[in-house]
Amino acid sequence: MIGFKRALASCVAVLAMAASVAAQEALESFYRGKTVTMVIGSSAGGGYDAYARLVGRHIGKYIPGKPNIIPSNMNGAGGNTASNYVFSIAVRDGTVIGASSPGSLLDPLLSAEKNSLKHEPLKFNYIGSANGEFFTCIVRNDAGLESFAEAFEKEVIIGVSGGTTHDMPRALVNVLGARLKLVAGYPGTREVMLAMDKNEVQGICGQGIANISWQRPDWFQSGSPVRVLVQESIHGDPELNRLGVPMALSFAKTPEQKQVLEIVYAQGLFTRPYFMAPDVPRDRVDAMRNAFAQMVMDREFLAEADKQKLIISPMSGVELESIIRKIYATPLPVIEKVRSAVLPQ
Repeated sequence: MIGFKRALASCVAVLAMAASVAAQEALESFYRGKTVTMVIGSSAGGGYDAYARLVGRHIGKYIPGKPNIIPSNMNGAGGNTASNYVFSIAVRDGTVIGASSPGSLLDPLLSAEKNSLKHEPLKFNYIGSANGEFFTCIVRNDAGLESFAEAFEKEVIIGVSGGTTHDMPRALVNVLGARLKLVAGYPGTREVMLAMDKNEVQGICGQGIANISWQRPDWFQSGSPVRVLVQESIHGDPELNRLGVPMALSFAKTPEQKQVLEIVYAQGLFTRPYFMAPDVPRDRVDAMRNAFAQMVMDREFLAEADKQKLIISPMSGVELESIIRKIYATPLPVIEKVRSAVLPQ
C-alpha cells in the first residue's frame, strides 16, 4: 500500500510538471513574434513617460516568448484617456499594457465628471508600480512666499496638467483654504515647468520628487530658482523632513480634514502603475506580473534607472490591487467629502 501511494504521488508530480511545461510553452508560443503596446497616459518627455519607456525597454526579456514592447503616448484628461482606451477599446489578449497616472485609477471613485470615465479600476489586472512618490508643492523664489503659512494670505499662481497636479493643489484650496489660483490646460508636468521658467505660472503642486530630480535636477541644487513650499504626502521625504519642510497634513484643523487629505495623498503609494484590461487570460496576467517582478531586480534595469535619476521603489501587482480595493471600500460619506475636496469651487 505504501509503495502504491509513493507511486501515485510520483505520478501526480510528473503530471503537474508536464502541465507546467505545457503552460509555459503555450505562453511562449503566444507571445513569440508579437508586439506588446505600452499605452502611456502622458505626453512625451515627462516623468510618467520616462518610467514607462524604461519599463518597456526591459520587461520584454522576462515575458515568455520575448515580445517587442512598443511605447505609444495617449495624453489627455490626466491619464483617463489612456485608461479608458485600455479598458474599453484595446484588445484583451495580453498584448496591451496601460501606463497611466494613479489619479486616473481613483477618478471613477472621486470625480463628479463621470460621463467621460469609461474605465472601472476594480476590474483592471494590475501588473505593479515602478515607484511611490513624495509629492510636493514648489514655487519660484520670487513668488512672494517665504512659507506655506503665507499661502493662506497671499495668492500664488499654480500650473495644472491633470492628475496629481490637479487633485493635490485643489485639496489645498478646498480643504485647507490656501489661496492658490490654478491655471489648467498644460499637457504635462514638463510644460508646467517650462511655464514656470517663463513666469507664466509661479509654481506646481502634486509634483513628485523623483520626477523633479529627473526633469530638473538643478531645482535641488545650491542657487535653485525655486523652493519646496510644502509636502503633499502621507509620509514626508526624509531629506525634506530634515530641512524642516512642513507636511500639508499638519495644517489640517480636524480629523476629518486629515482623513480626506490622506485619501488624496494615497496616490503617492503607487505613482507609476501598470495594468492590463479585464478578461485578459489569467496565465498571461501572471506571466506579466512575474516579468515585472524579475525586471525590477535586474541589474541593467536598475543601472539605467540610476543613470536617468529615476527612483525605483516597486510594488507588486497583488499589492497594488489590494490598495485599490481598500480605497474603493472607503465609506461613501468620506468619499463624498474627498470628491468635494478635488472639485473646483
